[in-house]
Amino acid sequence: MEKIRLLDCTLRDGGYINDWRFGQRTIQNLLARLVDAGCDLIEVGFLRNGAYDPDRTVFRNVKELSRILPDNRKKSRFVAMALHNQYDISQLEENDGTLDAIRVTFHDYDIDEGLEFGRKVMEKGYRLFVNPINIMGYRDAALLKLLKKVRQLSPYGFSIVDTFGSMTRKELTRIYSLCENNLDKKTVLGLHLHENLALSFSLAQDFLEMRETGRKCVLDASLNGMGRVPGNLCMELIMDYMNKNYGKKYDINQVLDAIQEHILPIRQQESWGYSTEYFLSAKHNLHRNYAEYLQKKGNLTSRDMNQILKMIPEKKKAAFDAETAEKLYRKYENRKVDDGGALSQLAEEFGGRRAVVLAPGKSLEEGWKKVRSYIRKEGAIPVSANFYFDEQEGGYAFFSNARRYEEYKTSRKQRSNVILTSNVSGEYGFGDLVINYDRLAYGEKSYSANCGILLLRLLGLLGVKEVALAGFDGYEEGKENYLAGYFGEVYGACAGDNRQIARWLTEIREQMKLTFLTPSRYEEEMR
Repeated sequence: MEKIRLLDCTLRDGGYINDWRFGQRTIQNLLARLVDAGCDLIEVGFLRNGAYDPDRTVFRNVKELSRILPDNRKKSRFVAMALHNQYDISQLEENDGTLDAIRVTFHDYDIDEGLEFGRKVMEKGYRLFVNPINIMGYRDAALLKLLKKVRQLSPYGFSIVDTFGSMTRKELTRIYSLCENNLDKKTVLGLHLHENLALSFSLAQDFLEMRETGRKCVLDASLNGMGRVPGNLCMELIMDYMNKNYGKKYDINQVLDAIQEHILPIRQQESWGYSTEYFLSAKHNLHRNYAEYLQKKGNLTSRDMNQILKMIPEKKKAAFDAETAEKLYRKYENRKVDDGGALSQLAEEFGGRRAVVLAPGKSLEEGWKKVRSYIRKEGAIPVSANFYFDEQEGGYAFFSNARRYEEYKTSRKQRSNVILTSNVSGEYGFGDLVINYDRLAYGEKSYSANCGILLLRLLGLLGVKEVALAGFDGYEEGKENYLAGYFGEVYGACAGDNRQIARWLTEIREQMKLTFLTPSRYEEEMR
């Protein structure tokens, strides 16, 4: 069964989790464990320009890489990867047998440059594995054109790389067939899978079943699936499967020990695994950073993210473009409504009165007696921002965040008054008032998606001249910053937000009087 081999890519692909900073001892221990487990090929890391650090699996040349390899390599062989435009090939020595192969990657827009780089690798005496990024982005004609060029180059191997994790059995069958029938029979065929659709283990089995008997193949996997979220095929699963079904004799205990000793502690700090946002990026065959970018906005439901990801142009899918993502996000958020009636109704109610904006900081609960006393004494209208405070009496709940509104609807009190911005999709309650998002998001000097800022801008439009703020605590690293029990995790908050929100509050203070009823880091920044 030597025609089927497993390649461990933990130290290379797993490095996206910890910036390849495994630590020298951990690197050496992982290599020793994988060798003892009988892993066929072990990818040691990247060949890349830059400074050498013995604690990272990024190397400038094979000499540096060789320092961490075990003396007793048994049957294991070692490989490294290079992205052609991130490595100066002149730094690569002539092959001395340290590496079994070098895997070269490139995009669909720089195929010729990538293959030329691969040719130079071969000229230095190394076996070459061609690993084109995002093979799912190639139409049949483009893939056939690539395979023709690869055949002319005659590398040692070629990998089917499902970069965005969007492959299903149907696509794998199509792509495998094209590769099988258009590559030299001696070319080793590899498969690199991701877990976006939670299909990597299933597809690996499909690949082994559809493989032509004479075709040598390599399956990539990593310890516990470690790799850029959502991760890769789990080495422990595929080793066990190979032992049971293909007569292999991998030592699973060595792999399990390596996971327990070195990988799980990393996972506790920086998790990976299947998650909805990466399913959505795979569904649309997009660069994963689009989903990450939208997720960090913190105000989008999965349904909203799906709609925005649908809008990304074909030519922008393969490489992340932050400007495109932001434009589409703002376009989606800025759904126009006729808000004239809502503004008139609110202006009549708020005109000449004070308002109290309730934010979900912990100080709101702690200082509620003071806040309630102020509301009653001044006859002020309370308005909660992206939630509805249980102790609140009357007033409004204002929502600019679709996720928060969906959570609120499940426990909404009858006859509660709600104001929504037009970016919040879904079914509105009877009597809910909807205000155009862009009317509030674009202030005189800046754009803001922060709910409290949007609400204050609305109150300014309504003619309110004095607003008291409660629960505007701000963010502090390592602390519980929000009221318990109202909503789940808040994405993207950071200490830098305090300074930015303070700047927005300073702008608003030019239009109205702001009074903090509870302690606030924003107030400290404004001094």
